[in-house]
Amino acid sequence: MRTIKKSIITKNINSFKIDRKIKKTYRPKSGDVAVFQVLNIGKHKSVQGVDGNNTYIFPGDRILATFGTRYATAQFEGYLPEQYHTRYQILGQGGVVGILESMHLKYEEIGPTEVRLVGYAVDENDAVINTIYNGIDRLKFNPIKPRDYQIYLSLGSSMDSGKTTTAAFLSRGFMDQKKRVAFIKLTGTVFAKDCSFVRDCGAKTAIDFSYCGYPSTYLESKETILDILETLLDRVERALPDVVVIEIADGLLQKETKALIEHRPFMDMVDGVVLSCSDSLAVQTGIQTLERLHHPPVIISGMFTTSPLMIKEVKNITNIPIFTLEDFTDKITFGSAFSSLDALMKLV
Repeated sequence: MRTIKKSIITKNINSFKIDRKIKKTYRPKSGDVAVFQVLNIGKHKSVQGVDGNNTYIFPGDRILATFGTRYATAQFEGYLPEQYHTRYQILGQGGVVGILESMHLKYEEIGPTEVRLVGYAVDENDAVINTIYNGIDRLKFNPIKPRDYQIYLSLGSSMDSGKTTTAAFLSRGFMDQKKRVAFIKLTGTVFAKDCSFVRDCGAKTAIDFSYCGYPSTYLESKETILDILETLLDRVERALPDVVVIEIADGLLQKETKALIEHRPFMDMVDGVVLSCSDSLAVQTGIQTLERLHHPPVIISGMFTTSPLMIKEVKNITNIPIFTLEDFTDKITFGSAFSSLDALMKLV
């Protein structure tokens, strides 16, 4: 059999058969595993392999990936197919395949990488293999469970506002204060690079929703995502963290993000929100949004902090501390800001 290149979302799939007979009649669900043949190369020239490294792909190659969705304002919007197609598109480098609905203008010339469905990966009972909770127990969200660590939420005004970098340097700052840090990326499209980055910055453990087998959380229910959170918290608690940093992908207006930050039992678990923004106007709107939810940010950071002029603009509208990346790694600045916050929380 020709070598099949496995994507990271299928890393736990070690034994399967290829069922070609049902490819035109079976309607796939999120997480369903299939073998695809690369037709032409577009935006994605590689898939992320099982070890997290890039595995380059070429026309004619076969890959093991899953069907899924994607919501990425700066890249692709894609959905599960409702019927058989002769061509599908790679929506995410972690191994997510579906039907492209729209893409950012910057990719119009190159377009998506396209594949054809060879057949579904099935088990010994001829059932289509699905990655979701495959070998992992699903835990029910429990907002009143006692937790002996603090939780900080990294939110962004939009995609590419800097929230992953903020979460990583926030983790670094806590590490410099001799705290054990765990990182959870709760929503998004599978891509292991973010967890690796935060781990390199000092987190003892870093994990995302794909641990539960989800190729993407787009269009998943609030209850599903909260169960993912409980399952991931149970996993990172093995590292005995003092602090858990949770990142929610995309912007404050994105469907799943909006549902989570408006869910009071979830937000009541959070000790502080760190908001990342791409520009000064987004800061103003982001603060107003979070203040309406009674969770104003404790720190503001993100891409806008690369502009001294935008920092000045923000200082004119708020007294919330503004952190550049250097501030997160300055032990005195960081320690002063978060010791003051600790003292404030003890008074509440």
